[in-house]
Amino acid sequence: MQSQITITCAPCCWGVDDVANPHLPEWETVLDQAAKAGFGGLELGPYGYMPLDVPRVSEALGKRGLIIVAGTIFDDLVDPANRESLLRQTREICALITALPKPASLDGQRVDGPYLTVMDWGHDVRDFAAGHPDRAPRLEGTAWAGMMDNIRAIATLARDGFGVRAVIHPHAGGYIEFADEIARVAEDIAPDLAGFCLDTGHLAYSGMDPVAELERYWDRLDYIHFKDIDPVVYARILGEKIRFFDACAQGVMCPIGQGDIDYSAIRRLLTDKGYGGYITIEQERDPRNQAGVLGDLAASRRFLANSGY
Repeated sequence: MQSQITITCAPCCWGVDDVANPHLPEWETVLDQAAKAGFGGLELGPYGYMPLDVPRVSEALGKRGLIIVAGTIFDDLVDPANRESLLRQTREICALITALPKPASLDGQRVDGPYLTVMDWGHDVRDFAAGHPDRAPRLEGTAWAGMMDNIRAIATLARDGFGVRAVIHPHAGGYIEFADEIARVAEDIAPDLAGFCLDTGHLAYSGMDPVAELERYWDRLDYIHFKDIDPVVYARILGEKIRFFDACAQGVMCPIGQGDIDYSAIRRLLTDKGYGGYITIEQERDPRNQAGVLGDLAASRRFLANSGY
């Protein structure tokens, strides 16, 4: 039987990354527009954006015909003192997403959703080195071991407490970004504890070939994010000292098919491997640029549909 792929979206398409940003749209607006754009599901977004209120969120999703495919830990995974906060977030996010309507199981899907995407974030020295493997400092010794311990604690609580699969998401500007760091994570985190959510845009932004990396970690790949990169903006911002989300505000992420990532090759790989499951479109932006969201999402969906997704 042919594998199934369902395309979803994420609040970051509306610029929702930092919950303290005063320009964020209301969460109900994101749901309204996700449904209007033709999506049947989306991610929860960063902790603190959507309310941790099961009846309220469940009613809002149901009225719009939406499901939540994943929750997100997007925080400092390095600091041992952050463990209590990370576990509180894990507990509250997993309690919410498992009480909401469950995403459908799709033919070819390795692990059922909803997922918990786990991303390191919050370090100025790495934020300004995003996309630059040659100048970004690496974690060593106890610092790296501490991050791995925090990830294991998150994944264990998600799995054993809620039956949720944690998927590690390499993210530009965090301490899990570059090829050597992804390889270290694959060695240090057992596959029965956590999988990977690889993001085509972050891989390309950080100097990797998305097709090669998807194939390299195929046995760990439970969930996928799609982005595309404007090559002209990317070439310019690589020559600047700039934070990752400031680069996004300048338009480095563009609609799928309008950048230089080879989505035809990715489709061939997914077909050859029999990938079934969810793929989430992300196009980070400045939240003050919300006027372009629906048009960009429509362009991405149209390109993917025409490309056999």
